[in-house]
Amino acid sequence: MWLALGATAIVAAVLGWELALPRVRAEWPRLKEAAARWRTGRRVPEVSYDPGRELRAEQRARELLRSCVNEEEWAMYRDLGFLRVWSPKTGVRVAGETAGPPYAYLVYPHRPIVAYVPQTGALLNEYCVAFPDHTRPYGSARLPDADDVLAKWMALTADERRLVADANMHLPGRQVDPQQVREDLARLTRWERERLERVPGNVRAS
Repeated sequence: MWLALGATAIVAAVLGWELALPRVRAEWPRLKEAAARWRTGRRVPEVSYDPGRELRAEQRARELLRSCVNEEEWAMYRDLGFLRVWSPKTGVRVAGETAGPPYAYLVYPHRPIVAYVPQTGALLNEYCVAFPDHTRPYGSARLPDADDVLAKWMALTADERRLVADANMHLPGRQVDPQQVREDLARLTRWERERLERVPGNVRAS
């Protein structure tokens, strides 16, 4: 008799556990969090979203960019929204004269770096690189725009070869519209001409 009662109790316990198991699994994360709060004696701090954070972060990033690049580069980013970085390699020689750097880069925020030939405007390659934001507790996949441009500028000017070797290289048009790049180059040419004409002592060609 006692053996039968014991077997019945065991079967009932097993059936009860099987019925309760789905609920325990569903509640387990909440139970773990409650246990953690009980052990620490305080609630887990919650981080509230700050809608002005991105705006303040971009303002700080622009100030940092301005402090790192020269006056012309800062004005270029402020007015055009991108930077041109000359290749540090020596210029090519044409008819016995140095014709300038063999190529240059356009650096956009959160878009691939575009290499082109300054003398002809021919587009060469796109170099895709990423600099994620690891700031805590807000870390995300995107830096502020000016920080992203500054990171690319620093990588290019400090070690162009390494950046080119580590980047994902694609032909023009993979992510950046070639027509848009050509329009940006035309805007850059006009911007440089107008900037030069504003310098005291320069005379506009008739």
